[in-house]
Amino acid sequence: MLEQLKKEVYEANMELPKRGLITYTWGNVSGIDRESGLFVIKPSGVDYDKLSPEDMVVMDLDGNKVEGDLNPSSDTPTHLELYKAYKDLGGIVHTHSPWATSWAQAGRSIPCYGTTHADYFYGEIPCARSLTKEEIEEAYEKNTGLVIIETFKDKDPVHVPGVLCTNHGPFTWGADAAEAVHNAVVLEEVAKMAYHCEHLNPEVKPAPQYLQDKHFFRKHGANAYYGQGK
Repeated sequence: MLEQLKKEVYEANMELPKRGLITYTWGNVSGIDRESGLFVIKPSGVDYDKLSPEDMVVMDLDGNKVEGDLNPSSDTPTHLELYKAYKDLGGIVHTHSPWATSWAQAGRSIPCYGTTHADYFYGEIPCARSLTKEEIEEAYEKNTGLVIIETFKDKDPVHVPGVLCTNHGPFTWGADAAEAVHNAVVLEEVAKMAYHCEHLNPEVKPAPQYLQDKHFFRKHGANAYYGQGK
């Protein structure tokens, strides 16, 4: 079932250690097949050097395991809520990459200080509010997804393909699993740059809006011209 998607999600998961985004098993990638309404996700707590495409777990959007011998990632309910809320999402990544997680643990959104950020994220990368004690005890992973959705009530998740969860870490997404990983790599670099930027100039202000607009929309707007097209 969904053998091609399993392969793609496996390969996307293997990019996480390759790109230095994870330690041990601290991360997961999923990808969804919108036609069938099924998504594929990494199994929980399996070492990356032991993973295979066959280990990927197939889930439905009701949270039922459809195929797989292993338990799905413990973050599966978060992925599930995001897939249900946002039809444009084709892949989701969660890591504990150190620079992005540092901002998340500080409870801070990442301001857009320059064009590297603006090429991928339109405006600040938001930090979601902390979960309440009740939300954590009731359904922690599901409520993590719901708090991300709450954070994006006035934002376009396609234009801002990532979020920081306070005291936790980053989630990113994209049109497919590979693009979601790409955005996770960019988020980590942007987080590192922003940290250094603030320490070099504690009075730094976000990049001018007209510069942010230019860089984001030349890649993503209706009249985008960056790159070689499709």
